Amino acid sequence: MLSDEALQDWHRNALQLGAVVAQAVVGQPEVTRLITVALFARGHVLLEGDVGVGKTTLLRAFARAIGGEFERVEGAIDLMPGDLIHHTYVDAKGPPRIDPGPLLRHGERLTTFFFNEINRARPQVQSLLLRAMAERSVSAFSRVHPTRSRRRRPSNWRPPRATASCSS
Repeated sequence: MLSDEALQDWHRNALQLGAVVAQAVVGQPEVTRLITVALFARGHVLLEGDVGVGKTTLLRAFARAIGGEFERVEGAIDLMPGDLIHHTYVDAKGPPRIDPGPLLRHGERLTTFFFNEINRARPQVQSLLLRAMAERSVSAFSRVHPTRSRRRRPSNWRPPRATASCSS
């Protein structure tokens, strides 16, 4: 069970993270708070909003604030599930190569993955994304690949200090 001190520490970290994100995104405190809750709960977020409201900017700010990477994929009807898992091409020397796609490219490094316009993607792609979220893995090349790190964050991890003030 967490002590009151540990809970206060988590609360301070959440407020600091929100303040760092607020430096990049103005006027969305509730969305920032809800994404922070999902992040600390190791969950997922479905953002809905019109074009230009700052969804990409917001998620990029979170990725930067937690020291992670950012990956964005645009949903399209011609996108296939394999396009998210691998990229096949012929290199300059001639033999075909297979590189990890956007879901696997970053391995177990901390990454914010943003799939924009999921409603435009075919059902098979949506199914793959749902599995990746629910099971935190995808199957490719006869083995299971984790889509998130199995390791917990270090106990001494702290979000970057905010220069803006915040109140509780």
